[in-house]
Amino acid sequence: MGIACGLAILLACIGLFWAAVPMGVLTLFVIFFFRDPERSYDGNEPGIVLTPADGTILEIRPIDGSANPIGRAAIKVSIFMSIFNVHVNRIPIGGSIEDTRYTPGKFFSANLDKASSENEQHMILMKSDPGDPIAVVQIAGLIARRIACWVRKGDRVVRGQRFGLIRFGSRLEVYLPADSRITVQVRQKVKAGITPIGYLP
Repeated sequence: MGIACGLAILLACIGLFWAAVPMGVLTLFVIFFFRDPERSYDGNEPGIVLTPADGTILEIRPIDGSANPIGRAAIKVSIFMSIFNVHVNRIPIGGSIEDTRYTPGKFFSANLDKASSENEQHMILMKSDPGDPIAVVQIAGLIARRIACWVRKGDRVVRGQRFGLIRFGSRLEVYLPADSRITVQVRQKVKAGITPIGYLP
């Protein structure tokens, strides 16, 4: 960001305005993309799970125990983040980090179903304070090639805490126990750390 800004100023100073303008636009886009607004959730309902990502709900579907990170029947909630969404990810519920796992992969468009199984991803397995397992999976998209995750196995985390970032359009999936109550719908817009996606059983 600093390099693009410096180049824009330098090019403008030497009269190359035709080159300075695109550099200035690039600088503004990067600033916009990496914005990180302060957020808080005032509710205190037991077992509430907040969305860990800004974006649009792509899919809500049941998953059997052999095909998901929590190791038992689950509900998977998929969220698509466009390049216009805030890309800082937040912890959905307080608890402890039981495991993390990075898996290299491809870079299909994040709104495609195959991105869920074939793209580069980073999984976080949590044990919530109520005692239920939850998994959050960061998935790189067509443009995003860098997943940042700032938590490690053994960490204690609180609801709304920033835990990672995926750059330039991506997908995030949440796995909840199958008997959880889901409160969002497909195509609904959600905001990390603010919008509830459901309640643990």
